[in-house]
Amino acid sequence: MRRDDLFITIPTFFRCPISLEVMKSPVSLTTGVTYDRTSIQRWLDGGNNTCPATMQLLATKEFVPNHTLQRLIQIWSDSTLQTSSSSSVLTTSQASQIAGQILLSSMDCSGQISKLLSFALVSGQNRKLLASIDGFCQFLIGIGADNANLDVAANLCSLEESVMLLQLVLSEDIGERSREKLDKYLLEKRDKVSLSTLFLLQKGNLSSRIAAAKVMELLSLDAESKLYFANNNDLLSELFRLATCESDPEAIDSGLSCLICISIPKRAKLKLIKLGAVQTLSKMLNETNLRMSATEKVLKLLEMASTTKEGRSEICGFNGECLIGLLKKILKVSTTATEHAVTILWSLCCVFRDAVAQEIVTSGNGGTKMLLLMQSNCSPAVRQMASDLLKIFRVKSKGSCLSSYETKTTHIMPF
Repeated sequence: MRRDDLFITIPTFFRCPISLEVMKSPVSLTTGVTYDRTSIQRWLDGGNNTCPATMQLLATKEFVPNHTLQRLIQIWSDSTLQTSSSSSVLTTSQASQIAGQILLSSMDCSGQISKLLSFALVSGQNRKLLASIDGFCQFLIGIGADNANLDVAANLCSLEESVMLLQLVLSEDIGERSREKLDKYLLEKRDKVSLSTLFLLQKGNLSSRIAAAKVMELLSLDAESKLYFANNNDLLSELFRLATCESDPEAIDSGLSCLICISIPKRAKLKLIKLGAVQTLSKMLNETNLRMSATEKVLKLLEMASTTKEGRSEICGFNGECLIGLLKKILKVSTTATEHAVTILWSLCCVFRDAVAQEIVTSGNGGTKMLLLMQSNCSPAVRQMASDLLKIFRVKSKGSCLSSYETKTTHIMPF
């Protein structure tokens, strides 16, 4: 697939970090790094138990297919094959010309969108060029918002490519003036945008569903937008399905990230809780192949749920599965994950004095965890919460589990 003789630039993230060739079957390790299946399998079969790119120890040697990246590679590859016949690649001037033409034309532009999508995949510089074109983002949004016949297969394909292109363009800085125009346009088209996004989340391919979630997050910058999207039960349900029912790491990450963004209003949190979010997220905590970024987001959502009475009740239910999962993640994933987990435990046990939570965490050796945490290089806020929790556990334990621990570690006891 390498075509250096045609001077075609291969996007860096399409290359396997091991072979440096374009990946044919991209798969992701638990560290979040993606490799070609053949290359990483050879590495693991050689007896290695680390991620080649980061040299982190792997909790498991299992990997999952990265369908999103595979789809993007396929789109780029197909476009490259089409342009290779003329021994030329879409240049910046050609891209600007095509973008200008489709903004002025009312004709079908699906073929042109495919070319621009391939152009945007090549580099950040190309994406910035498209982002700088006045009205281009609005045009991409309008492909779905102004099309009443989304069920037509050709229209769905056009919508899928436009939302993937929009996600790439919006990931760049479009400028304050362009952002103001975009926000004004969204205010006028919000209902239609919501419908087309929902349609895509329900019927689009995985790559476009991931892009739709990312676009929704990028468009939900103000409180009004967050509340509007959160009020749509179907949208919330589809995002939750994307985050919890897919095996693709990118799908899980994008779904969780968008849910965190739009679930700030209390009513959104309550809707998520009714969807069974706490129980599902609790089960996800125990998955060994969940990468670090996803684990942090799962914990963040649980922390958001813990700010409601209903959320706290759910967290303390299911035989303490969630609380035990929180304890297991302390000092095991990342500083951010530990902070989220401790905040939840502190909220339940110290702020709201939930007796069930106190009992479960105490019996789960929570006191020992807090002692170890206080010895680590944690932030002052986390250290204070750990200290508050330790006081609770000491009272609850009545000298059972912590008294024996104290005889060996009196030099680190804070009392």
